[in-house]
Amino acid sequence: MIYHFFLEPFIAYGFMRRALVACLALSISTAPLGIFLLLRRMSLVGDALSHAILPGVAVGYLLAGMSLVAMGIGGFIAGVLVALISGLVSSRTNLKEDASFAGFYLGSLALGVTLISLRGSSVDLLHLLFGSILAVDSQSTLFVGAIASVTLLILAALYRGLVMETFDRSFLQVNNRLAPHLIHGVFLALLVLNLVAGFQILGTLMSVGLMMLPAVSARCWAKTLPGAMFIAVVCGLLSAWIGLAWSFAAALPAGPAIVLTASAAFFTSILFGSRSGLVRGLFRDWIQQARGMK
Repeated sequence: MIYHFFLEPFIAYGFMRRALVACLALSISTAPLGIFLLLRRMSLVGDALSHAILPGVAVGYLLAGMSLVAMGIGGFIAGVLVALISGLVSSRTNLKEDASFAGFYLGSLALGVTLISLRGSSVDLLHLLFGSILAVDSQSTLFVGAIASVTLLILAALYRGLVMETFDRSFLQVNNRLAPHLIHGVFLALLVLNLVAGFQILGTLMSVGLMMLPAVSARCWAKTLPGAMFIAVVCGLLSAWIGLAWSFAAALPAGPAIVLTASAAFFTSILFGSRSGLVRGLFRDWIQQARGMK
């Protein structure tokens, strides 16, 4: 039973192996980014940027068809532009950064859908919005793997600065006024880069799920930042593996199956997590009430 569910699809079919490798690479790079987004209280910014890349993806599609390189470059440029413009607007007006992102990403989503509808079919639109993970080829797998490798190397190089900028931005700014802005800009660029990698696999609407759900789940268990990153990565890896196996066994769409599996891990963590589990809290309250009655 375990062999037929977890191993046989990936041993017997090449497209399942390629999908699994791409998902595992994406999980390793997006989970740490999700943790930092969570700590910065920018959880919904990832969702906003995943929609903001759609106009660039649509322009790449209109110019070169289903070219991974063209759509990737277009999506990256669009995402970075939205991030920069949103940051500029929030710094020059009384709008908070999340409000600025909300305004721009909604317009970007509508513009992207409109551009694709001008020339593409409904099938093309669904492919870009929800991905086609089982159609991932070797080129796409290498593309995702390269982005994951670059992301991990940059995160390792900027880890101390990212931690300081997350928890004590003023201290970092006293030592170097430009450092917080530079680190924040690099972080947003990495975020956009991974969302561009994710849209080919899970689509623009689903790619943020593999970034944020494991991160939120990890926060319910871990007490330290390295521990949270480790748990988030493991949760992302298991969600990708179980979700793909489930989609194959039950004939379900692969992308939503992966995100639903990550959602199941999220709800389990909310109920039973060692730091914020509802069941543990209720059990503790019940013991305290029982002691008070005595």
